[in-house]
Amino acid sequence: MKPENERFERLMRLPPVLRGGFRPFFLGGAAWAVIALALWLATLFGIMTLPSAFDPLAWHRHEMLFGYLGAVIAGFLLTAVPNWTGRLPIAGGRLAALAGLWLAARLGMLFSAEVGGLTACALDVGFLAVLTFMIGREILAAKNRNVPILVAMSLFTLADALDQIEALGGVVLGGLGWRMGFAIVLLLIALIGGRIIPSFTRNWLSKQGVKAGLPTQPGRFDYFTIGITALALVGWAFASQSPLSGGLLVIAGTLQFVRLARWSGLKAFREPLVLILHVSFLWLPLGLMLTGSSLFLPYIPFSASLHLLSAGAMASMTLAVMTRATLGHTGHALRANRSTQAIFVLMTLGALARFAAPMMPFDYMLGLLVAGVLWAGAFLLFVIAYASKLIGPRPDGKP
Repeated sequence: MKPENERFERLMRLPPVLRGGFRPFFLGGAAWAVIALALWLATLFGIMTLPSAFDPLAWHRHEMLFGYLGAVIAGFLLTAVPNWTGRLPIAGGRLAALAGLWLAARLGMLFSAEVGGLTACALDVGFLAVLTFMIGREILAAKNRNVPILVAMSLFTLADALDQIEALGGVVLGGLGWRMGFAIVLLLIALIGGRIIPSFTRNWLSKQGVKAGLPTQPGRFDYFTIGITALALVGWAFASQSPLSGGLLVIAGTLQFVRLARWSGLKAFREPLVLILHVSFLWLPLGLMLTGSSLFLPYIPFSASLHLLSAGAMASMTLAVMTRATLGHTGHALRANRSTQAIFVLMTLGALARFAAPMMPFDYMLGLLVAGVLWAGAFLLFVIAYASKLIGPRPDGKP
């Protein structure tokens, strides 16, 4: 039997949900985003008390960053690495065990007051460490050029550990863990977004017959911008109140905005799956500029500007990639139906509402509730609209 046929038969014997890493992790991550935000809002409004050893705000921040985003990153990398390396995907029992470890970590973090902070920490950091080991082995075995992704994942695991150590009362520079995690995710968005957004935009425009003004692949300006962004984010992670860090964030945001403007996003206005990538990336320069400016302009709330990066850039970009990757890897047409378009609208409105909540002429808590319902609604709709695709077999009979 030829290797390709053997691979096909082997994957076809597995349940569809265990044939690719994006399947359990995109579905589980989206569901957890809804659950975690609902629990946070219920705690915020005094409806319940979290059974976690973490401070409620620290738990909310941790679970959005290392819980939800950890799952999406896992789904993306477990799907991308086989394409990069040409090796078989991590599937079946190994994938089920990794997904089970992620779920155990989420439950451990939620019920850490009962199971103990050390147990929760071991499960949580252990998931990212095992994920990094798995993808690292694949990348190194294939001598693939994406070693920087492995470095980023190792640092993301370290950031998780630092956040856990601080929560357990260890001596860590205040907030370093979560700021470091933020910095790594934002750099991944800048790096990977800079690859896929111009590429997808160029492909779609070419199909429409557009020949002039097509976006190009990353060049010297892009790499310079990413370098300045990395410098700004590292400075912010270690010295968040430094005027120098604030100034670098403003400069990095400005450069990222210029970079985005070169990708011809307005020409792709009629294709939601492409347009949402540009809208999602737009949150990055806006968030960098306003987060930096908040150090100099007291009327810009730091929390609001920070949510442009989290509820805006991180959440929007992940949903944009999740919808596109799910459609493509499950054999469905790359077309945004009404449900998918509604997901994008809810996410955008939710991010806008969260940013504007402290500045609106009505009760701040009401603003948070509206923003939370819109934001969580986007993920809930993703679960409803995409669960059958993620759990079920491909319509074309392929694995």
